[in-house]
Amino acid sequence: MTRQQTLTLISMASVNFSAMICYSILGPFFPNEAVKKGASQAVVGLIFGCYAVCNLIGSLVLGKYIVQIGAKFMLVTGLFVSSGCTILFGLLDRAPAGTAFISLCFIVRSIDAVGFAGAMTSSFSMMAKIFPDNVATVLGILELFTGLGLILGPPVGGWLYQSFGYEVPFFVLGCFVLVMVPFIIYVLPNIDAAPSKDSFFRLLCHVKIILICYAIFTFSAGLGFLDATLSLFAIKRFSLSPGYVGVIMLGLSLPYCLASPLIGYFADKYPANRSWFMVTGGIATAAGFCLLGPVPFLHMPSQLWLLILMLGVIGFSLGMTIIPTLPEIITCAYEQGFEEGLSTLGMVSGLFGAVWSIGMFYGPTVGGFITQHLSFEWAAAVQGGLAFLAVSITGTLAFFNRNKIQSTYSDLLRKKQENIPAAR
Repeated sequence: MTRQQTLTLISMASVNFSAMICYSILGPFFPNEAVKKGASQAVVGLIFGCYAVCNLIGSLVLGKYIVQIGAKFMLVTGLFVSSGCTILFGLLDRAPAGTAFISLCFIVRSIDAVGFAGAMTSSFSMMAKIFPDNVATVLGILELFTGLGLILGPPVGGWLYQSFGYEVPFFVLGCFVLVMVPFIIYVLPNIDAAPSKDSFFRLLCHVKIILICYAIFTFSAGLGFLDATLSLFAIKRFSLSPGYVGVIMLGLSLPYCLASPLIGYFADKYPANRSWFMVTGGIATAAGFCLLGPVPFLHMPSQLWLLILMLGVIGFSLGMTIIPTLPEIITCAYEQGFEEGLSTLGMVSGLFGAVWSIGMFYGPTVGGFITQHLSFEWAAAVQGGLAFLAVSITGTLAFFNRNKIQSTYSDLLRKKQENIPAAR
């Protein structure tokens, strides 16, 4: 890599790390604090879910107009907004319990989501523009730092909360992101591009892209479900403190973090097998969610070691499923005749972020509702069922793709053999 590419990769890795560490600190303690402030389990799910809705809208709008706004300006502004909202979220414990607290949570969380959408959409777009031949590999490296943010966020947030109270985790991590902004301004290059006349509607006219989007939705829904419900389940079932809950969440993020670079490398090296990566990861994810509780009809008792083991399975399998999706959508877009430039990459990144956000909304809201009215075990089983459905669809897609590749290769081989006698 050139010096500029190296500095760009470092800066984008710092963006992913800082953004995700702020995002993930809520898991170990916020649901319990929100319940003390008068929010029900379903409302806690909606607070997590509103982040996804605003991220969805922000990803689509900002992805469409990334050229007009400017990728670097969007990234810097998004980080600034996200860090400010993280600091503001630390002041919400001073709000009166009930409606006032819940309303402020929705407002601050929604603005934070738009800032996060701008930062992530521009980051993915710039990554695909600067590293066009190694999208999956670079994405895997960036997901390593995303995983580090997810790893450090829950234990650091839980420890700071347990040691210093509600406000300190948000103040410390929000200021950490704010300090990163000058470095990003100095390092990142400006990317000039012309606006495109293509649209999201044309992008979604491709059946393969729709199926990949459904796979992204199901697995992001699983992560959103765990964010909103796992801590309350672990505290209630195993009598754990918020600090220990943060350590348990390492079981999810650590395997994802370690597996992502390797999966990205193989996804770039063997692009024809990307669909099979997604199928294998989906099967493991479905099994992991069904055994997380475990599902009641298995008549197995809930055990802490099994919970941690299944979180590890889910984390590793999510890497196998998610990493190949972005380069696959980019490839499909170019096959449809989209221009190779920042505008197309912005739309692809925006679509990826939007679909991911739909899942992150569905997971906490529907998962929280099922948990409140049935149980965590049944809610986890529903997530496993969604993952299994995605596996079935992706497996069918992989089968047809393999047959198409084999058919194309056979045709080329036959034409080559037919040309040999003619040449003689």
